[in-house]
Amino acid sequence: MKRLRAQSVLDDSSFAQNWALSRFDRGYGPKRIEQELKAKGVVPPLIRDVICKTFNQEDEKGKARLLLDKRFKGHNLSDPKILRRAATFLQRRGFSSQVVFELLGHPVQEES
Repeated sequence: MKRLRAQSVLDDSSFAQNWALSRFDRGYGPKRIEQELKAKGVVPPLIRDVICKTFNQEDEKGKARLLLDKRFKGHNLSDPKILRRAATFLQRRGFSSQVVFELLGHPVQEES
């Protein structure tokens, strides 16, 4: 174990950062990445640090906008049914309710 740690093979910080970046590239938001890192056993202070380094408000909003444009291209977001689907899609991906509200212009219920 000491040898692996010395070679940085067992480095929670680099693992968490690499995991967060790979999930960010796949279109996941900070809440979902946080849940996945918790499930992997990463300690909460390190998770907060990695999330802060990976995301800022504009990164999160920009990524959510790209996903929304890709997934709902050609759909009328003024239709309540489509709007609700778009909001839940973004929330499942791990984006905050604040970002969803800013993009869609309608309040959404926070998922538990």
